[in-house]
Amino acid sequence: MDRYVDLARGSFEGYARYLWHEMTHPGWSNYFYLLVVLSFLLFIWEQLLPWRRNQPRIREGFWLDLFYLFFNFFGFSLVGYNAVSDVAVTAFADFLKGQGIENLVALEVASWPTWSQLLLMFFLRDFIHYWVHRLLHRVPWLWRFHMVHHSVRQMGFAAHLRFHWMETVIYRTLEYLPLAMIGFGIQEFFLVHTAALLIGHWNHGNIRVCLGPLRHVISTPQFHIWHHVKELPPERPFGLNYGVSLSLWDHLFGTAYWPESGRDLELGFDHVETYPRTFWGQLLEPFRGGRG
Repeated sequence: MDRYVDLARGSFEGYARYLWHEMTHPGWSNYFYLLVVLSFLLFIWEQLLPWRRNQPRIREGFWLDLFYLFFNFFGFSLVGYNAVSDVAVTAFADFLKGQGIENLVALEVASWPTWSQLLLMFFLRDFIHYWVHRLLHRVPWLWRFHMVHHSVRQMGFAAHLRFHWMETVIYRTLEYLPLAMIGFGIQEFFLVHTAALLIGHWNHGNIRVCLGPLRHVISTPQFHIWHHVKELPPERPFGLNYGVSLSLWDHLFGTAYWPESGRDLELGFDHVETYPRTFWGQLLEPFRGGRG
């Protein structure tokens, strides 16, 4: 037990040092400033070429979503997630060793060309996220956490990062084993995560993206906005357009829905106007129940 306590303490202190270094040493490979720059570019795009022109330039919930942006990417790890996840991964590895399993890797990709490793990881990770996303809509107690994200009533890039911290736990837990069995490195994960971050920003953005035939592969704002529609079509009572980065999965598994532009859709869910509009209110709301 002392080993795990020391690991948690070391992970907490190590992440705090890492975050401070990121904030005080700007650079092109610096994740903190990469997030800031990508967000700023999407903000400028929205200001110059807004798709929903009847929406305020500084939309409802914008400042709250900016707080979520930094909390979900840095603050949550700082307050303990990084330490807890390191302990959980180590404890799981110790359990496997107790069962005589020394290595989880089932497919060794380290010898593959870098581009093929990145492509495989991107598609595999997004495939997993597609099915996790469907679970968030289908399982009532998971939906209560996901409602935080769907409480957005005016769309913009920062809405991408409005989500409850439990979603981070759920996604990372369910993706850990499949990705660990492929044996990807941290650098590859960082690059794929950055690409997914950019796509997530733009498919929530108040912008128009025209990809031609590629719209059947990559999610766009015009496709994803239907995922946030307040009144779901009767034949899709649990949701639609679940693809996080790729619309491909929706077309393959019959969950794609894009009957028209969707520019002026009403967003949210039933009684969204009574949902808490503060960070702490949204943080606690899923634990109160009653909205499933």
